[in-house]
Amino acid sequence: MKKSILGIATVLAMASLLLQPIEVLAHHSFAAEFDANLKGKFTGVVTEVRFSNPHVRYRMDVKSADGKTESWEIQAGSVTSIRPQGWLADTIKVGDTITVEGQLGRDKVKKVYVRQVTLANGKPLMGTEGNNTGTANAPATPRPDPNAVNADPKVNYAYGQHNAAFPFDISGPWLQRYKFHVTVDDLEPKPTPYTAEGRKLRDANTKYEDPALRCISLGLPRIFGNPYNMEIYDAGSHYLFMYVEHNTRRKIWMDGRKVPAETVPTSNGYSVGHWEGPTLVIETTNLMPGWLDGSGMPMSGKGTRTVERYTFAADHLAADRTMTIYDPLYTQPLVRTRGLARGPNIDVSEQDSCDPNSYFGDLLESGLLEKHLKP
Repeated sequence: MKKSILGIATVLAMASLLLQPIEVLAHHSFAAEFDANLKGKFTGVVTEVRFSNPHVRYRMDVKSADGKTESWEIQAGSVTSIRPQGWLADTIKVGDTITVEGQLGRDKVKKVYVRQVTLANGKPLMGTEGNNTGTANAPATPRPDPNAVNADPKVNYAYGQHNAAFPFDISGPWLQRYKFHVTVDDLEPKPTPYTAEGRKLRDANTKYEDPALRCISLGLPRIFGNPYNMEIYDAGSHYLFMYVEHNTRRKIWMDGRKVPAETVPTSNGYSVGHWEGPTLVIETTNLMPGWLDGSGMPMSGKGTRTVERYTFAADHLAADRTMTIYDPLYTQPLVRTRGLARGPNIDVSEQDSCDPNSYFGDLLESGLLEKHLKP
């Protein structure tokens, strides 16, 4: 078997360490692969283009100070997040000379998570959603404030007929980047209250077990914390949550039913909800085992129960939301906090399909492919 299909990097000589910290929108294990405090800027020639989800990747040859050629992996945001900026499959091509700024791989691995790419013609491309300062195909626009609620209260967001038993209508598009922060090590309390078994499972997890890298739907609780937008449909007996993330749908039963005994575990589990004044409360069980966050915090699945609380503002244009996670791998409940907001022109188009080629390529290059292909 060939050692690498991506090219083997040789010696590294990094240039200026420039950038100020920028919010990370990567939904998989950024912290496991990259050091947010280690930054660099360098110029090279593109040798490979892989424009697909879960993350756009390039290979680039860089000349070191001693004249040797080094092969670097350049990782950007998802297709879904960078395409609205005008960053398309043919924007960067093999043979192009580009300058890259970003956060470097851990353990001296030759990879960088892009914060900005500058094309040969001087045009900048931002590596993650919401940082548009102009691209090769689109003029610069001010970066919107993700925590500003600027929706028109006169706009009717309703889908279908509002159930009169509910206090108000929440159907329509919602911005999940409101009060967003990275879904890596974001759960409280700190330090994480692992049981002995939970600590053992966390220590055994590596980035290669991350479902996001394998194009597997993240499900709960992670989808609760991710920045992609969502829509809510009022279907009377239930709410239908439609997440851009992995084009995921989720039913929240609101008719007082109990969880059927024959229910099988799924990535989003079985959710039942009710209203407590302005707060929508959702309890979910019957979850599959998985990760609680992008760092590899384990979730038992069978013993996991989550309780979400969406407390809406008086004008119904924003909500504070919390998820409390009860899991036997932890000695205390864990809490995740986020927000929701209305706004004009919220993009809820479907997410581009995911291609696991990068995942298998990394395994092959690391000599781990056979291990991870075993049943």
